[in-house]
Amino acid sequence: MSLMYPPVAPELDDAANSVLGKVRLILEAFGPDDESLGLSEIVRRSGVAKASVHRLAQELLRWGLLERRGSEYWLGMRLFEIGQRVPRQRILREAARPYMEDLYQATGETIHLAVLDGHEVLYLEKVSGHSQVSRPSRIAGRMPLHCTATGKALLTFGPAHLFAEVVAAPLTRLTPRTVILPKLLAQEIDQAKKAGYAIEREQIRVGYLSVAIPLIGATGTMVAALSVTAPTFRADVNKYVSLLGMVSGRITKSITLVDDQRR
Repeated sequence: MSLMYPPVAPELDDAANSVLGKVRLILEAFGPDDESLGLSEIVRRSGVAKASVHRLAQELLRWGLLERRGSEYWLGMRLFEIGQRVPRQRILREAARPYMEDLYQATGETIHLAVLDGHEVLYLEKVSGHSQVSRPSRIAGRMPLHCTATGKALLTFGPAHLFAEVVAAPLTRLTPRTVILPKLLAQEIDQAKKAGYAIEREQIRVGYLSVAIPLIGATGTMVAALSVTAPTFRADVNKYVSLLGMVSGRITKSITLVDDQRR
């Protein structure tokens, strides 16, 4: 069972009334675990009329935003190419990647770099070994804020209004240990604030825990979260916190230097 969120429910009344809105709904019909979709499934998920989906899909194929193999549609490489040009993503990834590799060498565990996007965690980069579990996280994947270590770090050190917005909706339970009560989540956030790091144990995947710290920019604003994920039986939380703290300042210094050079 995938732990990723399903495709976001579209605002059909607004988006489907324009060509660009329909294109957005078609592209967002593809979920994180979808390699390809048939025309009928795109129609069902997007809520766009079949004739419109067929017509717009032909244009998207010509632009390279979609690819077609037989009767199945795939997201095109052109989307990936455009995505790599996003300055914020590129700067963060390039600054953090060398230190993420150092963390991986020091721990042998999975390292994640994540940012806040709406009320979700968006993974920008991941470093792991061949034998390590690939799910539930993946680059460009999304996860809930309330039960991931990076999400808890973003909640703790992010905008003050964020917590109230997140708990205003029902919190999803992914494992028996997922915290879904606002009061308990608030206690975790308070503990993270005092400790300077966030932790989750088996709230995303049974048998695993993660430790995360915020990456703070030159202006004092949180720009991302960095984490180590390991099986609970061999996890060394104190070691991970120490190593994460050692590299966090170096990463944010690299980001600051790039920003200064761009000014």
